[in-house]
Amino acid sequence: MSKIGKQEIKIPTGIKVSQEAGVFTVVGPKGTLKKNFRDDIVITITPEMVTLAPKRNDKFSKSLWGTYASHIKNMVAGVTIPYVKKLILEGVGFKSEVKGKDFHFALGFSHPVVVKIPDTITATADKNNITITGPDKELVGSFAATIRALKKPEPYKGKGMRYEGEVIRRKQGKKTA
Repeated sequence: MSKIGKQEIKIPTGIKVSQEAGVFTVVGPKGTLKKNFRDDIVITITPEMVTLAPKRNDKFSKSLWGTYASHIKNMVAGVTIPYVKKLILEGVGFKSEVKGKDFHFALGFSHPVVVKIPDTITATADKNNITITGPDKELVGSFAATIRALKKPEPYKGKGMRYEGEVIRRKQGKKTA
């Protein structure tokens, strides 16, 4: 039995939830989210809540039960209050700026790095603080991880891009005789 799957998901006022042909749609003030779900889980929608139940009693259906419940909770929460990821860029000469729908980075390479910002995400860069905001938790997290992967923080001086609140384990470096 899934602890998460058994819980009922409350729908706040102003949010519209629907399901057609395996596509689950959540519409709210901050955007619209759609996700395809398999028919192994029965999703029951009432005006004030959503409940889930496995169609069969096998291991695969039970594993999808809690996963789908988490996805639906994240979708409902995202169209209410958008998800935010913050990154900090540390290092001499490292710069970031937003030009149109592109991120432009100077990360110590011989060339500037340009990354296209997805349509549903809004991103800002002031000085060396980058903020990524959007209703889709999965897309916000993966885009933040993609940007962080451009210049991961190194353990000797701490230079690179890290999440806000992330602790970089520092190494000692060479000792002189």
